[in-house]
Amino acid sequence: MNTVVDFKRPQKPPEPKKPNPGQKTLLVVLGVIAAFGVAWAYFQFIGN
Repeated sequence: MNTVVDFKRPQKPPEPKKPNPGQKTLLVVLGVIAAFGVAWAYFQFIGN
């Protein structure tokens, strides 16, 4: 019978994943395309 207590370090929690830089670029590009689409639709149907 062993009466010695073993102290162990707790495991480090995993690092949170960093956002994908390609995903941010894709969102920016889609936002620019959407802005051009809205501007085109405005001038096509409402503007004179």
